[in-house]
Amino acid sequence: MSIVFSALVAVFVGFAASVAVILSAAQTLGATAGQTVSWIAALAIATAISSAFLSWRYRLPMICAWSTPGAALIAAASGFDMASAVGAFLLAAALMMLTAAFRPLGRLIERIPMPVASAMLAGVIFRFVVAVFDEMRLSPTLVLPLLAVFLVARLISPFLGVIAALAAGIVISFAGGLAHWPAGEIALTGLEFVTPRFDIAAMLGIGVPLYLVTMAAQNLPGFAVLRAAGYSPPTAPALFVTGLTSLVTAPFGAHMTNMAAISASICTGGDTHPDPKQRWKAGVVYGALWLTVAGFAGLLIALVLAMPKALIVAVAGLGLVGSLTGALAQAISSDKERFAAVIAFSVAASSFSLFGIGSAFWSLIAGLAVLTLDFAAGRLRSRS
Repeated sequence: MSIVFSALVAVFVGFAASVAVILSAAQTLGATAGQTVSWIAALAIATAISSAFLSWRYRLPMICAWSTPGAALIAAASGFDMASAVGAFLLAAALMMLTAAFRPLGRLIERIPMPVASAMLAGVIFRFVVAVFDEMRLSPTLVLPLLAVFLVARLISPFLGVIAALAAGIVISFAGGLAHWPAGEIALTGLEFVTPRFDIAAMLGIGVPLYLVTMAAQNLPGFAVLRAAGYSPPTAPALFVTGLTSLVTAPFGAHMTNMAAISASICTGGDTHPDPKQRWKAGVVYGALWLTVAGFAGLLIALVLAMPKALIVAVAGLGLVGSLTGALAQAISSDKERFAAVIAFSVAASSFSLFGIGSAFWSLIAGLAVLTLDFAAGRLRSRS
């Protein structure tokens, strides 16, 4: 029962803490109601298959999840539709598979300075966290209690804060008459195929940053959690399987599946099972539970969409506070790369766009350009 309970908590945390970010991304791309349901259902299926297969195959608790920072990046983009986004999703998935298959590509990605990559992520997420306080000005009676609940609950557990805030928001919304069920028939679930369009601006503005953010903010921490628990994760097979499931589910709207960090920490500790060799079973149960989420995706989304906009924005922002904290800490961790990281953060946090390509891509270019100039200047000074 401890295995089942750990898996159940991990699924609940993974869904409740970040579904608002997915919905925000879907809204940005102009997704229809059917496409939004398909997006969540396809992500749940990809997460289920990846987790269950990897856990069974390697007898390790290989817990996967959708890319929440990736969804935040998509939500911060502008000027793209679902067709072009799906083309970008396919590119990101293919790059993940290539990383697993060709080690030189993995080494090239690892050479991108982590402070610059983290600054790009922090800049994207920053907008969502700031939006919490913008909504507080407009709806103080709803958002202020959510913030109070979040700050208190996180003292008990880091991942409990967002769930407690969401639960409190649902109660306040229904009690105050702020919640309204969507009109018309509610689909239980469904998958809707989206014909991809391979748009260069979308592939550079969404696809490449999505791949980099998922590698830096999801896969690397996910593997670190497994190693901290005493396991030796098979990194290349894990990247290939998550990349393959992402590739297959991308035409149905799923943006990226990857190794989990927070959810994995729930299923890899002693509370899951006293015998580390038995904890892999939590990954299989976790996968089965995600299939259940896929089966009720439409109903779950309807519940979230019934809530007022302020609640969705606030929960999305609060759910990304932890990611922002970690990204900012990493971005300014090195004296040599701090200035470049600040430039990258500033570009990513802006609404800058050039040639139809959003700020996330140009943030990375700006940070690397500053580092190159600093390196060249250092070489000239040493020669003189």
